[in-house]
Amino acid sequence: MRHSLLALGLVLGLGIAGPAPARDAAPGQPPLTALTKDSGTPMPAEQKRVHFDHAELHIAVKPATQSIAASATLTFSALEATDVLMVDLDRNLPVSAISVDGKPLPASAWSNPEGRLRIQLPQAVAKGGKVSATIAYGGKPHVAKMAPWDGGFVWSHTKDGQPWVGSAVEGEGCDLFWPCIDQPDGKPDLVDLYVNVPKPLVAPGNGVLVGVSDDGDTRTYHWRARHPTTYAISINVGPYKELTGEYRSRYGNTIPLQYWYLAGEDAQAQALFAEFPRMLDFFEAKIGPYPWGDEKMGVVETPYKGMEHQTINAYGNQYAKSGGGFDDLLQHEFAHEWFGNQMTNANWDDMWLHEGFATLMQPLYAQYLDGDATYYGWLDKLRTMVADRHPVVSGTPRTEEAVYEDARGGPGQDIYNKGALMLESLHRLIGEQAFYDSIRELVYGRPDPKPGNFQPQYRTSADFMRIVNQVTGKDYDWFFKVYLYQAALPRLDVQRRGDTLDLAWQAPGNLPFPMPVDVQVDDAVHTVAMTGNHGSLTVPAGALVTIDPHSKLLRDEPRFTEFRQWLKQQRKAAKP
Repeated sequence: MRHSLLALGLVLGLGIAGPAPARDAAPGQPPLTALTKDSGTPMPAEQKRVHFDHAELHIAVKPATQSIAASATLTFSALEATDVLMVDLDRNLPVSAISVDGKPLPASAWSNPEGRLRIQLPQAVAKGGKVSATIAYGGKPHVAKMAPWDGGFVWSHTKDGQPWVGSAVEGEGCDLFWPCIDQPDGKPDLVDLYVNVPKPLVAPGNGVLVGVSDDGDTRTYHWRARHPTTYAISINVGPYKELTGEYRSRYGNTIPLQYWYLAGEDAQAQALFAEFPRMLDFFEAKIGPYPWGDEKMGVVETPYKGMEHQTINAYGNQYAKSGGGFDDLLQHEFAHEWFGNQMTNANWDDMWLHEGFATLMQPLYAQYLDGDATYYGWLDKLRTMVADRHPVVSGTPRTEEAVYEDARGGPGQDIYNKGALMLESLHRLIGEQAFYDSIRELVYGRPDPKPGNFQPQYRTSADFMRIVNQVTGKDYDWFFKVYLYQAALPRLDVQRRGDTLDLAWQAPGNLPFPMPVDVQVDDAVHTVAMTGNHGSLTVPAGALVTIDPHSKLLRDEPRFTEFRQWLKQQRKAAKP
């Protein structure tokens, strides 16, 4: 995701750490309304009355004028009777015409003052009925100043001056360029995306390529995608070359592999493309079947850093290598095909379900490739970035920006770093089998996923807590109540009195926290049960004692507080 790159930049030294840029309009473009800028605002009753069946999007991309001409035919099923349709669309893309079930409406039948397009239906639709609206719109879509940290279109050029265009709208939402329900759970069941571009440009897209039609000086690419995450529908235009291949899955299916890249990068592109099967094999072995195996694993080079667009991940890392043996950015974004696209948080408040799991997959992948040294190195770097200013989960519905902005009480980067470390502590606590059984239930909604036997899932933090308790047969709510719903980490107090080692957890809010503690005494490791947050161990005089020798515990440690204070001083000293 756009914000994950901040975390990755700190870990990998990419030079992109720091707050996300200001998100005011670029010079010359009108500002976004507050409603459009903030994805996930409370869903109005009118949107709750319908189910989003199908979106047919026709978007002509015009690089010469940095504009689009578009129409969207949206089909809904009525969950209850309704005489209104309401979708989100940036008001800076004027609507020129609307028809309902093929019949034109007068301009007085619709309005879009703040970015929420209200369409008065000519007659009410009964519960169980269907209704289809075609919306003609267009203009200059909002331009991102520094994608993907802020949302919008990126109008760029390749080294030889050809148009190179991409969209990234995770923060502000799908309504920046198509009429949608701008909520995490607002996915349409099916999207047909037709992208018209000037020749000889190419338009890679989500899902399966249905066909390409020739229209004189332009051509139209028709893509079809199932259950796409709303912000993961993307526009990509450029003079692309393409690498193709196949991955024969351990589940018996064959998955198409596709990478679109720019000319002159053949060697780097082929090296990156060679990583695809290895990443797929890791995720399928650890988690389960690639969710979009009947579509593709796709990646497209973009004029911005990256984004997890479903089956067409944006990649703009310029083939940088961190020394970790794999492309960290690509691997993180690819993890979102499971944690974000297949399993989607029902509300932004539970965004750690996307980012915590996706971040954890990086040290685990490093361990798979190169062993424990790189694994522990990753965990240690993540630990230095845990801020502990706000709880990871507030327990109330939130917008995207309220989650990411510290000024609005959001956990920000903790949904990545603290989320990943919390999950790895859980992994060590409940064991390998229970941990991955819980993940499969979370992601697929069943313990035995196979291609074709599962559907996308909307999930909450409470869902994961329930699943862990169900799989283990134990109550681990105490674990989540401390790590997810409290800002501060638990502190472990250690006292050695003669031949007795006393241990005591101090959890925020004095909550119960019976987390067992491993203690190494000389060459032997003992697990101390912490009844009532306390435990003790007899140790011989003169024995060397190491607390948590295998770094299982996410806890408050002075060395990390001191390190963050030192970093703060260094940044202050570096300011002119």
